[in-house]
Amino acid sequence: MTGALHADALEVLVGWCAPDPAQEQLRREFVDHLRRHPDGMLRSCWPDHVTASTGVLSSDHTAALLTLHAKARSWFQMGGHCEESDTSLAAAAQREAAEESGVPDLRLDPVPVHLDAHDVPFCGAHPGVRHLDVQFLAVAPAGAEHAVSEESLDVRWWPVDAPPNPDLAGLLRRAVERARSVADRLPEGSRTA
Repeated sequence: MTGALHADALEVLVGWCAPDPAQEQLRREFVDHLRRHPDGMLRSCWPDHVTASTGVLSSDHTAALLTLHAKARSWFQMGGHCEESDTSLAAAAQREAAEESGVPDLRLDPVPVHLDAHDVPFCGAHPGVRHLDVQFLAVAPAGAEHAVSEESLDVRWWPVDAPPNPDLAGLLRRAVERARSVADRLPEGSRTA
């Protein structure tokens, strides 16, 4: 499956239309990484590896469901490492979002909304790990009940225009823009294993 996941991620990122020059620079970096590293989707690829995350929005797009990460002790979107069993980058994002939010019926848009590269000092046995994070959008059903996972200290809704972590502003802005433009075309939510 890893080969299919790698091929899917490369296809998604090669075809993705970046919204600005900074995002285009990241897109090129991610594509170059995948072209140089057949294992570039897995945490075993050191120091950089591709991860998948999701900005989960409320059904009215006014709130974002965020997790207080247990190791980082900071608020983030749902997301994490790709697994060998993931069939696509979007499937990894869907799986991670459902696992970390406890919301099984998220409607995930398969088109990334944002890219982010960041150091992760608590990831793995080696220092200097960087996540090349491909960020998606998902919309929760109205009245969705969430839960706290083993990886989190808390999960809660925050206003999209006032996230507790300012680093989330770009992702949330782009997620809201995308949600408004594709709301009627998002696939129905599905349960993930």
